[in-house]
Amino acid sequence: MATTAPTTATTTGRTAERAARLRELLPPVARRRTRIGLVAGGLGTYWPQFPGLLPQLKESASYVADRFRQMDAEVTDVGFISDAGEGAAAAEKLRQADCDLIVLFLTTYLTSSMVLPIAQRSHAPVLVIDLQPTERMDHASFDTGAWLAYCGQCPVPEVGNVFRRAGIPFRSVSGWLRQESAWRRIEQWIRAAHVRSALRHARHGLMGHLYPGMLDVSTDPTLLSTTFGSHTEVLEFDDLRHRVEQVTEAETRERMALARQVFTLDDSVVDEDFAWGATVSVALDRLVDDFGLDTLAYYHRGLGGELHERLGAGMILGASLLTARGVPAAGEYELRTSVAQFASQSVGSGGSFTEIQALNFEDGVVEMGHDGPGHLAVSARDPLLRGLGVYHGKRGWGVSVEFDVQPGPVTLLGLGQDADGGLSFVTSEGTVVPGPLLEIGNTTSRVDFGRDPGEWVDAWSATGVGHHWSLSVGHHAADFRAAASLLGIDHRGV
Repeated sequence: MATTAPTTATTTGRTAERAARLRELLPPVARRRTRIGLVAGGLGTYWPQFPGLLPQLKESASYVADRFRQMDAEVTDVGFISDAGEGAAAAEKLRQADCDLIVLFLTTYLTSSMVLPIAQRSHAPVLVIDLQPTERMDHASFDTGAWLAYCGQCPVPEVGNVFRRAGIPFRSVSGWLRQESAWRRIEQWIRAAHVRSALRHARHGLMGHLYPGMLDVSTDPTLLSTTFGSHTEVLEFDDLRHRVEQVTEAETRERMALARQVFTLDDSVVDEDFAWGATVSVALDRLVDDFGLDTLAYYHRGLGGELHERLGAGMILGASLLTARGVPAAGEYELRTSVAQFASQSVGSGGSFTEIQALNFEDGVVEMGHDGPGHLAVSARDPLLRGLGVYHGKRGWGVSVEFDVQPGPVTLLGLGQDADGGLSFVTSEGTVVPGPLLEIGNTTSRVDFGRDPGEWVDAWSATGVGHHWSLSVGHHAADFRAAASLLGIDHRGV
């Protein structure tokens, strides 16, 4: 699978074309949009004193509202508040809107009593922004009224103090109205809100049983409900078996035709195994639809070629197609990793089931990958379907998905769990570099973390991440750190 590395521009173009084709063949699952609440405010005492001030501040608030409406979110703008009473009324509107993030735009000085109810009653995390009209004041011409339009930073420490005393996490972005670097920081919090929104409303499928002896992957499903608000639907392999029995030959042929459009078929693929994988794929789609699943983690050991063993071995094609549609699937009963894949997908960067394969000390890279389902959006080329006579470490045989990850920046995201049961986001950023890869039906990559591979493994393992995680394209550790803040969990970076 080793090839001569294409240029960056060529790779980017091919990746965009492949992504567009995948979206056409495998339309993403429609979900609830992220909800952002927006409120602007200033101290009403100023308005009669400086008649031109409020119109200027509302003009800035209008610009901010327009910028938010251009983002990929549903925006609830409750307008401009001038006193504590209006703040309380805004809090009630935002509570009813069920926001994933509330943004407070401090246009000038205001008292903390105006905004504290919004943070307390809405039950949503809050981001404070203060964006003065321009880069600096014109000191020679400004009077008090003109200065007050630049005074949004003044109450930021006051709000921070009161939030801390109230036990409310404080976050802020300070800058000026059209400062793109400030807007990039704001947009990072919006991406974090996408993660919170996804996990708050997710329905995670858990089918089968724990891979025997893998103590690190064992997860209390209740913990996902209490930490994120997610629901875990416990499934039996018989739920899948029942749906497999209802798949028609025509539906199987249709799924095989779709797979031929998505994958390149290796000569090792046996027609019977391909057809079985396609049949299971159709049934998996029905399972996901019937139970309203957003993710799926599964494992079944099997015995002597019985039906449930065949079902477990036939999952990879359908699970990869589901992952490409935005329903991440993970083998080995890896519930926390399917959650990490879902979080990765929420910031638009894919999210493929991954573990360490080997270290290459000569090239300074960590070789990563996994058998089973992979996220087709991170592939460097058209993914391959390879026939396998045996699945290593598992019972069964059939077709598996193989591809190498596109060169460039990548981010690992794992979901760690501590002695007290608390969950954490664990991240590391690296760069996929070209080079020789195994041809064994795995998704594979060579990741350069800018340090000795052995030292990286030691640091990564010390976080408590477990031996599986999500690999996504792009550098997104800052997004996941922000998402951890909104979710109220720890973040650990390596």
